[in-house]
Order: sequence, then structure tokens, then C-alpha cells
Amino acid sequence: MNAHRFALAWCAVLILVCVSARQPVGASEPLVTEVRSVGITVSDLDRSIAFYQDVLDFHPVAEFEVAGDDYEQLYGVFGLRLRIERMRLGTETIELMQFLAPAGRPMPVDSRSNDRWFQHVAIIVSDMDRAYAQLRAHRVAHASPGPQRLPDWNPKAGGIRAFYFRDPDGNVLEILQFPPGKGAARWQPLKGRKQGLFLGIDHTAIVVADTDASLRYYRDLLGLTVAGESDNYGPEQERLNNVFGAHLRITALKTGSGPGIELLEYLAPGDGRPMPADTHATDLWHWQVNASAPDLDAALGRLRAEHRTLISPRIVSTAASELGFRQGLLVRDPDGHALLLEQAQ
Repeated sequence: MNAHRFALAWCAVLILVCVSARQPVGASEPLVTEVRSVGITVSDLDRSIAFYQDVLDFHPVAEFEVAGDDYEQLYGVFGLRLRIERMRLGTETIELMQFLAPAGRPMPVDSRSNDRWFQHVAIIVSDMDRAYAQLRAHRVAHASPGPQRLPDWNPKAGGIRAFYFRDPDGNVLEILQFPPGKGAARWQPLKGRKQGLFLGIDHTAIVVADTDASLRYYRDLLGLTVAGESDNYGPEQERLNNVFGAHLRITALKTGSGPGIELLEYLAPGDGRPMPADTHATDLWHWQVNASAPDLDAALGRLRAEHRTLISPRIVSTAASELGFRQGLLVRDPDGHALLLEQAQ
């Protein structure tokens, strides 16, 4: 009897050891703790600054220019000279990036919202009709035929109003208005609180081929949490995305602070094109999520252990403190979307 108990106890120890061995060191600690900003590659920084400021009420925060071996290593671009404008709307930030050298390729003229290089930011507005009128007054390029109200039969998205449009380089942007009871509390009107027209950025959305594969990257590897899911289809969704027959599986992810990351998987149609294999940061379809990673050594170890794609060949130390970080690592997710992992120290 004692021998039998000993055998059972020994089996339990072996099971515990095996389970522990499958868990990466530090797996309980998220590798990414904050989405700090979203980076957008542009061809003419001054033109883009004027657009985001005059049309969408973003405010310039800082401008800087970088070059040299460290930044060539960070972005995987030889001979780099990069000019960056940091702009804020509400409490969220974007970084407009113009590569003065070398020049990148323009946005494909036939880009569609289900192509897997697609990425946008969702800008929350307090009044969709007024916001759309302002966009029309500035003659922005439409990506949707007009604002769409998602149907009430959809419990997760019903009542949301949204519209896709393009910036001067063809990047798709979204304005979005939440109905009462949906979205974060800060997007809801409060009595006695004065609101502007353009309030801030709720999330950045990326098209993915396989939500489950992306969750293994963003949730299981990087440590983001799932904040919500929705199954969207119908004529309103088709017109919003300007994709006939659009049927999307949408998964919202969040970190401790900053905008969320929204995964858009097109269940239909299945003709979205993959990210070009030779994409570089200089190309105008390149966006990047700039995310705080407190332990870059641990992040790099996990990424290498899982054979994930790196753009930077190593962790790069930067001398320019105005960038907001001292070490960085540029990586790609399973669909080729870029993330700049940043460590402050």
C-alpha cells in the first residue's frame, strides 16, 4: 500500500515537472504592458501634419530626426534618415514617420480593406454627422460610401456608427461613434463635461488570416488580454469596409493602458492578399504598434524560442532620449504587421 502511494505521488511530481517545463520562464508576466502609440509611414511629413491637425484636431507634440547605424539596425533599413512627428489626440498618440532616405514604395492603388497589410486607427467622435461634414468640407477621400450604422440585431456592435476614409497617402482611417452603453466610459458624454468633436483613439485594427494564430502571438506570447469579440456581417458592414460579402470575426485586445489592438479576420470573402514578403519600414503601407516592453531580453528570448520574425537583428540601444525609450526591437506578427517593442531603461 505504501509503495502504491509512493508511486502515485511520484507520478504527480512528474506531471507537475512536465507541465512546468512547457511554461516559458516569466510567462505569467506580460511582455507588453502598454500600447504607447501607433506609427504611420508617410511620404510628405509637412502635408501629413497639416492633414491630421487641420482635419482631425491632432496636436503636434514633438518633432525629431534620427540617422546612423543604431537606427538602421532598429528598422532594418540601410542608409536611413528618418523624420518623426509625434501628435496627440486626447490622451492617445500617433507618430508620423517620413523616411528622407531611402524612399519607400507608395500604397498599392488597388488596396482593399481585407488585404492583410490593412491597418487603421479608430478615432472616436462625439457627433458623427458633424465629423462627417468636416471631412467632406476638407474633401477627404472616401473609403466607405458614407457613415454606416451597424444593425441592432448584432448585440456587440448594434448602434455603432462608423466611416472609413483616407489620409493623403491613402492610409485608411476610421471615425467611430459609440451609442449609449457601448465603448469605454470616457467616450460617453457626461453631464457638465465639455467634449470636442474628435476625442481620441480607441484602437488600431489589423487584418489577420487566422484569429487563433494571432491570439497565440498577442495573447499567449505578448500577454495582451481579450476585451471583447463580435461577429459582423450584412450590408452595413460591407459598405463600411467597401468589401462585397464582408463577414468579419472581430477580436478586441488590450494592454494595461493605451489604445487596444483589434484583430479583423475576414471569414468572407477569402481573396485578401498577404503582406508583401519584401515589405520594409519605408513602404507607405508600413504601420507599427509602438509598445512598452519592460524586459526586452525576456521578450527577445521568447520570440527566438518560438521562431518568430524579427526585423531588428538584435536589441538596439538608442541615444536619442526624446524618442521615449533607450532600447528597442522591431518585430513582425504572423501576418507581417510590425511592432516596435520599447524599453525605457
